[in-house]
Amino acid sequence: MKTTYIRLTIATAILSGIYSCKKGEATTSDYEISVAADSASINISDSVSSVATMSVKDKQFIKTANVNMEVKDVYDATISIEKSVQELGGFVTHSDLQSRVISEETYNTSDEDAMLVKKYQTENSMQVRVPTSKLGELLTLINDKKLFLNSRIINAEDVTSSIKYAELEGKRIKKTGENISELKTTKDKVKMSDENMSEENQQQLANLDVADNLKYSTIDIYIKEPKLRIAEIAVTNSKNIDNKYKFNFFYSAKNTFVEGYYLIQKLIVGLIMIWPIVLISAIAFYFYRKNKSNNRIQQAKEQNSAS
Repeated sequence: MKTTYIRLTIATAILSGIYSCKKGEATTSDYEISVAADSASINISDSVSSVATMSVKDKQFIKTANVNMEVKDVYDATISIEKSVQELGGFVTHSDLQSRVISEETYNTSDEDAMLVKKYQTENSMQVRVPTSKLGELLTLINDKKLFLNSRIINAEDVTSSIKYAELEGKRIKKTGENISELKTTKDKVKMSDENMSEENQQQLANLDVADNLKYSTIDIYIKEPKLRIAEIAVTNSKNIDNKYKFNFFYSAKNTFVEGYYLIQKLIVGLIMIWPIVLISAIAFYFYRKNKSNNRIQQAKEQNSAS
């Protein structure tokens, strides 16, 4: 959430002595009202919590909320919430409406047609920002759209000490800058001046974040429909089309004949490519046969001479 941004530079010393001292300054009645302060998270079931609308003297709170609920129609609820946010002077920073498909099945109804049946749930994750003074009013409007509230968390973070610390840091940075400006111009002075200016920029950015978060509250909203919706979509009977063109005897036979013809050509070309090996093998075979024939003749003569 956006509350994490205030931890830029400011958060260094908040949780130490300054915050613990300031916490004890509230009166007994103020404490009873602000039991949810200091990043308290309150889970409530139905009515709008006082955390959303509370105001404590000499205290400043950054308020955020998180709502998770089920509604009758996600699209209608989304439009209604966005309209309410705009009317209250706020704005939508994120809206992700989608249909989550649970299952889908195709049923063939004829040789050409089929029906695709999808079962799905519609849901939306939203993030909106409204003026902090209107937070309770918006939560009431959102609550009116629910069928069932899964959870609602409202946070009120006490940033009084953070703001005071930021003021002190600003004075320190300013004083440091004045001291640096009185030094003799050197490389070290330029470096120190640049670092001081960078620190000042970061401090100003952190102050802007705190001021923005004080002015506008951030609400994260998740809504969904508890029931399954069913969509029936007319499509083509693709299975029948596949079977129709899966095999053609004459076309396949013709292709096989052509491929065989090309295979013969490739074999002939391959033999031509290795003609030296074929020639050497033929000559070797010729001399082998000739030598074998001469040996037979010689053996026959020797047998005749012996007899």
